[in-house]
Amino acid sequence: QVQLVESGGGLVQPGGSLGLSCVASGSFSIINAMGWYRQAPGKQRELVATIGSGISTTYADSVKGRFTISRDNAGTTVYLQMNSLKPEDTAVYYCNLDAWLRGRRNDYWGQGTQVTVSS
Repeated sequence: QVQLVESGGGLVQPGGSLGLSCVASGSFSIINAMGWYRQAPGKQRELVATIGSGISTTYADSVKGRFTISRDNAGTTVYLQMNSLKPEDTAVYYCNLDAWLRGRRNDYWGQGTQVTVSS
């Protein structure tokens, strides 16, 4: 009933830029926040950035000043602009939706999109 569709991953050289987008659809009533997480091989999934309903943002220290999270006016599409990419940014990036559905607050996840930073 809730679907997150991500797009925009790919291969980029170190120092390059890449943009991700995620569209949320479904019968959720209130969105608390949307965000991006990533998981590199052999590592746990980690927060990259989140944006709340009041456009407050949170960033991992490792991406501050390089990544920017934003969303559309409807609040159902979230973007991640990634600049000055480093090889250590290589991971599968997952879109996250924190929303209320039928009186319950839940986390929803996209299928993930691969970002590879390599020369």
